[in-house]
Formats: sequence, structure tokens, C-alpha cells
Amino acid sequence: MLPVVALVGRPNVGKSTLFNALTGTRDALVADLPGLTRDRKFGYGRVGGHYIVVDTGGLVEQPQGLEALMVAQSERAVAEADRVVFVVDAREGLATADHYVANLLRRSGKPVVLAINKAEGLDSDVVGADFHSLGLGEPVAIAAAHRQGLDDLMERVLLGLETPSDPPADAPDGIRVAIVGRPNVGKSTLINRLVGAERVVAFDEPGTTRDSVHVPFERDGHRYVLIDTAGMRRKARVDEGIEKFSVVKALQAIDEAHVVIGVLDAHETIADQDASLLGMVAERGRALILAVNKWDNIPMDQRDHIRNQLLLKVPFLDFAPQHFISARHGTGVGDLLGAVRRAYEAAMREMPTPELTRVLEAALVAHQPPLVRGRRIKLRYAHQGGRNPPIVVIHGNQVEHVPDAFRRYLVNTFREAFRLHGTPVRVEFRSDPNPFAGRRNVLTERQVMKRRRLMRHTKRR
Repeated sequence: MLPVVALVGRPNVGKSTLFNALTGTRDALVADLPGLTRDRKFGYGRVGGHYIVVDTGGLVEQPQGLEALMVAQSERAVAEADRVVFVVDAREGLATADHYVANLLRRSGKPVVLAINKAEGLDSDVVGADFHSLGLGEPVAIAAAHRQGLDDLMERVLLGLETPSDPPADAPDGIRVAIVGRPNVGKSTLINRLVGAERVVAFDEPGTTRDSVHVPFERDGHRYVLIDTAGMRRKARVDEGIEKFSVVKALQAIDEAHVVIGVLDAHETIADQDASLLGMVAERGRALILAVNKWDNIPMDQRDHIRNQLLLKVPFLDFAPQHFISARHGTGVGDLLGAVRRAYEAAMREMPTPELTRVLEAALVAHQPPLVRGRRIKLRYAHQGGRNPPIVVIHGNQVEHVPDAFRRYLVNTFREAFRLHGTPVRVEFRSDPNPFAGRRNVLTERQVMKRRRLMRHTKRR
């Protein structure tokens, strides 16, 4: 089992920068802004060995509101860790908040290594003089942004721990499920309900989640990775620089996911922003499930109206199953994972060429394609062109003239025949090249003489 290393400290000392340096990734969002990291983020450490590294939010004294939830996440990371790296800032020097964090770590009883970050260009002895008063042993001067001092740091941290010599095998991480929606619709609350623990920070304030958070878990023998994303607003309202990066991370999460759960607020009308966001999911070809949250407080006489509004606003999502839930109380949440598995299986389904061709032929018998300049469009056979989303490639003649209505007819036919519910289906047409195009027929001598006689006979007439 890989050892767990937690990175802790007060806000804006460079914990996320150190996380990216140790993992060799850019998974953690980094900016010169305190409180950017709010949830625990996990990754595989690659410097000095193989281990699990955990990025945490900043620890502050006397936290209130959202800060209290962030501190609780950090304390949980310390409790689960084998080693703790206490990160401080060399440029700002020893702060009162550092003493608070040091006392908290001593009470935890966990082995702690003190890392003085942002020490590039500074004398390590001079930098470390003030931090000896924390009573946590000899500090290690590093510069995470420049990858300096990381080998010495991890040698100290991993001393006495058994670390495998080979990197962990890339085991299948399960079905990746991205949770998307506008701010404050209940995405983080839904993840905590599905996992059964306070895994991500959920707070009644728009913009609580800023970075994409991956939450692996297992249920009924099936592995999942839930991806909590930042709420996406209209571009006109995205004026904070860090929020723009959060939106980019959310779009990357959609591309990374197998299935997307689009969370809507039942108390708000289906806005154009909801339709735009869900349209991007469909455009990327991801399997989709609509989860209408906060359904328990909706009066019975208004529920039919909300269902009708959903059909009117997003008619292009007729393939997506709808679930009406309450993430806070758990109503209807238990059915979501079953819907996720069915949508995933549909998106990854294998469709043999003979079966696809038979379904195509049956569809053509029921409804022939239209005529083009007096000639019928001919569709000959079909085969699978890809998965997630399922792609059906149809070969024939004059396929560039196939109308959109007939394309939709074929999509619905294949969806019903192969039970492709919960995922978009794409139909592509290809025309086989004419083997005689550009070739001239070379006449024999006898044919040339015959043509000359015909031409002379025509002139006489």
C-alpha cells in the first residue's frame, strides 16, 4: 500500500504549487489568491519514490462559515496521512498563523517535516533561523515553483516508510462521472450524498467549488470517480480571473468523463445558461443524466409545469433520462448510480457490423430516403465508427444529400434497436469512391474505325 503524504499550512504559502511539482501535473489550480484550494485533492507523487500526496486548503485560526469547512477537510487529511509536510513562506517569514498550525500538528501526533517554500536565492541557514522556534526539527528550504530542493525534502519525508520501487499499475479507475451545473444548485451536496461522507466542501454560497475535485469510491462492486466542478455562469458574469480558470477546469472534466450528471435547480426556471451548458455536454458526445435537485420542496401542482418546461427548453436532450431528487435528504439519489451504469454501458456498447446492416435495411424498408434529381439515395451497409459516443458509419451513394430529418430517423432507429438510452448517437455518411473516376476508355483500332464510319455517315445526312 502506498504511503500518504499530506501538505498543510496557512493559506497562500504554495501548497498547490508543491502538489503539482511532486505529482508532475497541473491538476491543482494555482494563483496568487488565498483560499483558492478548498477541498482535498489527491495525486500520485513521483519525486523521491511512489506515494499518494494530498493537497489541502489553508488552516486558519478561529475559522468561520466556509473557512470552518475547509479546515475540517484539512484536519481529516492530516488524520489519514502517514507523513505531514508543513509548508511555510520564506518571503513572509514566521507568522502567528504558523504557530497555530504547528500546535495543531503536534496534537495530531503525526510525523511532521517542515518545508520552507519560496526560498530561491536566499541563504538556507538565515531563512531557517526564525522557523526553528516552531519546534518541528530541522527545516528543509525548497522552491516548489522552480523544482528546487524537492529531492532532499522527500528523502526526509519518506524516511522509514516502505515505498514500492515501481510506479503503481494503472488500474481501471472506474466510471468517471462529472457533476456539472450552475453555481449553488447542489453539486457538492449531491457528491457527499452519493459517497456517504463529507468529502467535498458544500456551502450555501455560489462559487464555493473552484477547482475540479476527483472523488473515487466503490458501490455494489462497481468503481466510480465523481468529478465535482465549478458552477458555470454566463461569460458576462465571469469577471474574476480565477473563476475563468475554474470554468476551463470544468470543461476539461466534461471531456475526461464517461457520463455527465447535469444538476438543475427545481426552484429556478430552466435558464438559457442551463441549455447552453447541457448543449456543450451533448456536443462533446458525453452520456448525460438530468438530475433536477431540490424536488422535495416543490408543490404537487407545480411539478407537471416544471416537467413541461424541461421538455420545451432542452428538446435536443430527449436521449437523457430525467431524475427528480433531493441531494440534501437523499430522495431519489439512490437511482442515479444505476442510471449512470446504464448510460455508460450504452455509450461503450459494441455493435457488430452484420446487426447494424440488418437494422439499416429494416429502416429502409419502412421508410425509403427521398429522391434527388430523380435518383434515389442508396444506403448500402453500416458499421461502428467509435464509442463514447456510439458512432454509426453508413456507406452509400449521394449521401451528401441525406436530409436532417432522415438522419434523425436513423438515429432513433439505432437507439431503439441497440438500447442506446442515456447517450447521444452520431450517424456519419460516407460515399464509396468511383473506381472509374478520372479514367479514359482507350479504344481499340477496330473501335476507332467504326467511330470514323459513323461520323462520315452522320455528315452525309
